[in-house]
Amino acid sequence: MAEAERIIGTPETPDAADTPEEPETAAPRPRGKRRIAVLFAVAAFAYALDLVSKIIVVAELEHHEAIEVIGDWLKFDAIRNPGAAFGFGQAFTIIFTVIAAAVIVVIARLARKLYSLPWAIALGLLLGGALGNLTDRIFRSPGVFEGAVVDFIAPKHFAVFNLADSAIVCGGVLIVLLSFRGLDPDGTVHKD
Repeated sequence: MAEAERIIGTPETPDAADTPEEPETAAPRPRGKRRIAVLFAVAAFAYALDLVSKIIVVAELEHHEAIEVIGDWLKFDAIRNPGAAFGFGQAFTIIFTVIAAAVIVVIARLARKLYSLPWAIALGLLLGGALGNLTDRIFRSPGVFEGAVVDFIAPKHFAVFNLADSAIVCGGVLIVLLSFRGLDPDGTVHKD
């Protein structure tokens, strides 16, 4: 009888659904485990792949003829890019360095609330790509925080890019898709 009263509620006792077990100001509990390890593993993999590819390109391809991968549709051609995508903003290298550093800080702060595996992968790709290009900006010539990024993937009629750029774009596209699906980094789903 007590169980039925608890489920249905009676005038003498408040309904079980009306008495919150936690204060209303408490934040909703995230679902599952934190995905910080996934974020950093994906970031480390993307960063290492980018770094190794650039080391090989600088050692073997720079100051040499382009290598045709798929006819003239796709070539490996080493260039140094002091600007952003498509060579824009070559005079603003220091600003791109600051932006990359800010992205890294934002992702590191967001990692504390990360419970979603797809978000961990997306942010890991962004983090690894940002670290890859930031490494070039810091350590490559012409100087600290003004270094030119090593780009080498050259599709026909498109900008030359690198694996860090690819990781950033893939991470960004994944974030857009996750946002459209209503999945938040903390693992909750919202309907707007």
